[in-house]
Amino acid sequence: GLFPQQEPLRPPKTAPLGTGMAEHLQKTGIPCGSQDKVSVRDSGPEMAEPQLAVDPVATSNLSVKAPEFYPPGYNQNFNQNFTDSSFEDRCDGYLTLAEYVQDFLNHLTEQPGCFETEIEQFAETLNGWVIADEALQELVELIYQQATSVPNFSYMGARLCNYLSHHLTISPQSGNFRQLLLQRCRTEYENRDEATKGDETTRKQFHAFVLFLAELYLNLEIKGTKGLVTRAEILQEGLRELLNALFSNPVDSNLICAVKLLKLTGSVLEDAWKEKGKNDMEEMIQRIENVVLDANCSRDVKHMLLKLVELRSSNWGRVHGTTPHTEATPENDPNYFMNEPTFYTPDGVPFTAADPDYQEKYQELLEREDLFPFYEENGADLSGPGELYFDEIDDEMDPEIEEAYEKFCLESEHKRKQ
Repeated sequence: GLFPQQEPLRPPKTAPLGTGMAEHLQKTGIPCGSQDKVSVRDSGPEMAEPQLAVDPVATSNLSVKAPEFYPPGYNQNFNQNFTDSSFEDRCDGYLTLAEYVQDFLNHLTEQPGCFETEIEQFAETLNGWVIADEALQELVELIYQQATSVPNFSYMGARLCNYLSHHLTISPQSGNFRQLLLQRCRTEYENRDEATKGDETTRKQFHAFVLFLAELYLNLEIKGTKGLVTRAEILQEGLRELLNALFSNPVDSNLICAVKLLKLTGSVLEDAWKEKGKNDMEEMIQRIENVVLDANCSRDVKHMLLKLVELRSSNWGRVHGTTPHTEATPENDPNYFMNEPTFYTPDGVPFTAADPDYQEKYQELLEREDLFPFYEENGADLSGPGELYFDEIDDEMDPEIEEAYEKFCLESEHKRKQ
């Protein structure tokens, strides 16, 4: 190993006692002052066998006094505030609303599973704290910054915004929580053309905003006068204009953001546009095809765009079962060929049932290849004339088995039609 062990030196059991011990240790090569390596019992007529301690491990350069490591943005009092005390007492240790809200946002970032169990108490505490316009605006800004600057928090941030929009009681003249949130988003939205043409940092911040707005569109619920829950139509229109801005400046990062946006909301947007009789998604797909043909984007990004077009052609991956009385066909089922096997021609060219020349190629493959040769391991042909085994094979089923098989087929057909 890294630290080879040495055989312990064992003096004879007749080792001298008292002053003769030092002389004996010197003869065995053990320094007499090594108290940590030799253990001697004081009692007993005989001397105990000295034992060598295990060799010490390599000395570390790390200091035991070094401060404990915390990831960026982590609050050292975080766990104590949110686990050791009751929720009603948690706000007592905070001097400002910003400190309290930021700690909860960090808590939600690291432990998203606590949303369901703690969001109600969080909202109740805010209702006792947020009683002025300035406090509500500060709350909106804190959540917005967390959702657009912390990776993977956009979805959780959108859920949080939806909950607070329905459970915060304050509704000042400047606007309620949802109205102030949409006003904050509008500030970034109006700078979309400049942001898509900006430097890398500017575009990165803008893309985070775009994806957060997409999550808001999917999660922000608006209750109508008749109790119907709908999505914010203003966000639907905003996402279309954001897509136009991204495609108008087809650099790689903008196109990647557009692909993420459409993968996230494409099916919902297309359904909403179709209800209004609009062909906006067709226009988006046409723009994507033009980008693939004309834009100077990378090969990988063009491949992503083509995959997106393919996804949309399969109804965004949504599988709709065929009606009971309708057989699945390539015309009515976009996933008809999904599980079909792949064959290869003698030249190594792959083909599946989706290939127009499938039957012709498959028949040619059967004619060229003997798929079921009847040979033993020594090469003897078992299918020749006079072979007892194959001559005695009977293709007919037993009458009882045949009757049971026909009954099974009829029952299967009846269940399928139901």
